[in-house]
Amino acid sequence: MARATLIGFTAVIMWALLALFTAGSGAVPPFLLSALSFSVATLIGLVMRIAAPPAGLAEPVPPVVWLIGIAGLFGYHFFYFTALRNAPAVEASLIAYLWPLLIVLGSALMPGERLGWHHIAGALLGLAGTALIITKGGGFSFESRYALGYAAAGACALFWSGYSLLSRRFQAVPTSIVTWFCAATAILSALCHVGLEETVWPVSTTEWLNVLGLGLMPVGAAFYAWDYGVKRGNIQVLGAASYAAPLLSTLILIAAGAAEPTANIIAACLLITFGAALAAKNMILRPRGREADAAS
Repeated sequence: MARATLIGFTAVIMWALLALFTAGSGAVPPFLLSALSFSVATLIGLVMRIAAPPAGLAEPVPPVVWLIGIAGLFGYHFFYFTALRNAPAVEASLIAYLWPLLIVLGSALMPGERLGWHHIAGALLGLAGTALIITKGGGFSFESRYALGYAAAGACALFWSGYSLLSRRFQAVPTSIVTWFCAATAILSALCHVGLEETVWPVSTTEWLNVLGLGLMPVGAAFYAWDYGVKRGNIQVLGAASYAAPLLSTLILIAAGAAEPTANIIAACLLITFGAALAAKNMILRPRGREADAAS
């Protein structure tokens, strides 16, 4: 379980590169950028299938799995873009980033899972740290004129937490199925682009490389790693640790010279780190005699 949890956490690390690569992709509109990125993500899955073909005949995939996967990947991005178009980025981002907390709380409904106080406390500390990063300590206010954007951001949180939790119920479905979720998301994103956006292609090699980077990692390999992690790892720990994504993203932007370090960043770092450690308390303090079971 510990190994699967670590693999799942690599998705969080890759998601931290989302802001950097998106900023470097130029003026490409969101749905076109999504279509391009998920096309690359689909190629990753196809290459993996060629490199390691499945043994024997695959079991039929239940139709509900297709619904969960496509709704999770495409639904989250559709509502996220809708939220940013109809509400200030601060409020929309903070509402959308309720999904790790919802994963931790929702895990109590999963077979074989036990929700402890440290899981909830860790997730709340992570949420507090995320709020410091997103609001920059300046606070935020909700206005009725942005109701559509707030609702869309809430849908983001529900779609991604729901996708993550429901995926765990279908552990027998191989992670390779994510290939087709990415392909469907690329097609649906392209259709949304045609109907809702004006086409603006990347205009330089650097911008194309950033689009490629998006498809290879935060909008590519990350989804395969996350699927493996939520199906076989500790989902409560993954949920709480997911709050590290906005922190790592900010640190990367600071390292790239696109942001400045502040006291809020230091405070957020402490809150998120302590929250993740608290949520993982049982894994960190596991007695030696049970290490073999955890590795299985």
